[in-house]
Amino acid sequence: MTNQAIAATDLRKRFDDVQAVDGVTFSVAEGEIFGFLGPNGAGKSTTINMLTGLARPDSGGIRVGGVDCVRSPRTAQGLIGVVPDESNLYPELTGFENLCFCAALYGLGKKERQTRARELLETFALAKAADRKFGGYSKGMKRKLAIAAGVIHRPPILFLDEPTTGIDLASVRQIRQLIADLNRGGTTIFLTTHYIEEAERLCGRIAFIVAGRIIRMDSVENLLQPVRARHVLRITANGPAESAAGEMGRVFPYLTVHVEGGNLLRVEAGGPVPVGPLVRFLEDHGVEVAEARRMRPSLEDVFAEVTGIGAEVLHQEKGRNGGRA
Repeated sequence: MTNQAIAATDLRKRFDDVQAVDGVTFSVAEGEIFGFLGPNGAGKSTTINMLTGLARPDSGGIRVGGVDCVRSPRTAQGLIGVVPDESNLYPELTGFENLCFCAALYGLGKKERQTRARELLETFALAKAADRKFGGYSKGMKRKLAIAAGVIHRPPILFLDEPTTGIDLASVRQIRQLIADLNRGGTTIFLTTHYIEEAERLCGRIAFIVAGRIIRMDSVENLLQPVRARHVLRITANGPAESAAGEMGRVFPYLTVHVEGGNLLRVEAGGPVPVGPLVRFLEDHGVEVAEARRMRPSLEDVFAEVTGIGAEVLHQEKGRNGGRA
């Protein structure tokens, strides 16, 4: 392995008249969790497919662990584990059988693959379900077994595509902990997710990709720096609040007021936001306030500013399109 676990240089990929990836360049250091964020159609999946050898770039270079992926794809694939956004395991096989089958594909001997499968089932809290058919697993259990299958051969680099989408909260927490544990063990992780708070929590650096191009890439700390001084108040009304929001901006000129979804107001200022006066103002204008909550500016705010796309769009797209991008 080199100091750069992944290096992509000027990657380009076109499908008919669509330029899916347009000059993408980035590197991922050994031992890093690197986040790759963007809306549907941004080029995330196409980029991952090129990095993992499932698609050839029209031009550009890819090196994984120092290996040229274009010239030596099989050698490069031996260094990586891939967990797609939808499971590719076999529903008719048990959890144990699925892991052993995946290990055999990577050339592990019978004794080694059985030992490794049992070890991972224990680590991922799936030992009690080892002899159950995969088709009967819950969504959270399926995601955990898919990750276990991705690391069965102890790859130094792991690609995770939407690892926590569509599963229950308890499983989300378990999988995030497993990701952190894998990383602490030395695994480099390339992560795509629609959940920006997940990337903020797990990643050291993040790239935002829109329309096939990376438009911002930096550490989470540096990305958050411009918004840390802001004070944000989120107000939930029991009815439409657009008209009152416009008047609020004129009466309180030092505030910036955004309307989100008709009955949600986001109020920003360079100093503390006066909750009481704003609530009274809205009620005087016939708007009943259900909740007024102070918010800590987050990576979602940075994403919205950099891309011009509200973070909520990612969640809506995920539910509508199943996460394809």
